[in-house]
Amino acid sequence: MSAKRDYYDVLGIDRNADEKTIKKAYRKLAKKYHPDTNAGNADAADKFKEVNEAYDVLSDPKKKKMYDQFGHAAFEAGADPGAGAGGFSGFHGGTNGGYQEFHFNGEDMDDIFGDIFGNMFHGSHSGSSGFGGSNRSYSHFGGGSGFHSSSGFGSNGFGGSGFGGFHQQDFAQKGSDVKASINVTFDEAAFGADKRISLSGPDGSSGAPQTLQVHIPAGIDTGKSIRLKGKGMPGTGGGEPGDLLLKVTVGTRPGYERKGSDVYTTISIPYTTAVFGGEATVPTLYGNVICKIREGMQSGSKIRLRGKGIVSMKNPGVRGDQYVTIQIQVPQNLNYTAKEKLHEYAKACGLEKSNASSSHVA
Repeated sequence: MSAKRDYYDVLGIDRNADEKTIKKAYRKLAKKYHPDTNAGNADAADKFKEVNEAYDVLSDPKKKKMYDQFGHAAFEAGADPGAGAGGFSGFHGGTNGGYQEFHFNGEDMDDIFGDIFGNMFHGSHSGSSGFGGSNRSYSHFGGGSGFHSSSGFGSNGFGGSGFGGFHQQDFAQKGSDVKASINVTFDEAAFGADKRISLSGPDGSSGAPQTLQVHIPAGIDTGKSIRLKGKGMPGTGGGEPGDLLLKVTVGTRPGYERKGSDVYTTISIPYTTAVFGGEATVPTLYGNVICKIREGMQSGSKIRLRGKGIVSMKNPGVRGDQYVTIQIQVPQNLNYTAKEKLHEYAKACGLEKSNASSSHVA
């Protein structure tokens, strides 16, 4: 077996490093080599143990003083158990230089780390068998049957000094966001709505179906997304869950075309109304309105109705406009009297001759 590395080399610090520097170096390396982020990596697991062992000694002033004076010999089997910080019995009589592994035996990692960090940082001393006397099956530090407050995992961590502020939240990671799609009607997008949707699972594709209540904000348009906070994938290490992002597709409504916050419609007016002027009824999203038609209105002309479009998502007090295109109805199935009147109109306007001439050329 290879000789133990110098603890200062393990943490990559100088021998005169202060407490803050030691702690900073430890936390950086512990995160780097932690099993949660290096699953199946034996080399990382060994380094993780080595880093913890080094920090356990160097973070404790009494143990550090012993180590600076005697090196690793201060903690080898046979050393005076009364010397230094309570004899430092946590690494005695074990394998791998007095350091034994501990395993979770298929337990849920979140629960295990919750127990570990709960005991270490909330003043709860562990019992003689497992965590807090829970009789869980673990290998451990030290020669006893569990994690002891004076050696191994104590109330403050390894050998009473522990992780040095290495909290459970340091391992917490937020869950991934999940993306799905949702179809809404033209009116639901225009006015807003609350609707229930069913997804086949937390990722929108598999697992037990779940029903969610979704608020459709007024004014939303195709391509926008609705965020449901906390409805994504679960976090790890106590981290919060991700979000569910629903990409919106807005349906159509007969007679209406939407462009941003504006809507476009078309109406037909009688030929005589176009000629003499008058009024026309125009349907809007908010009910019918009466519009004035000026004399001589041409087909294809547009009328602008202010504030009759879609509400703004950013400012509910603002709406787009409605643009109405005019189409003129061509008279059909005229009786004899009506036709005679139109002939008279054509002669009065000089149109009869022009039409006759055009017919002759044809």
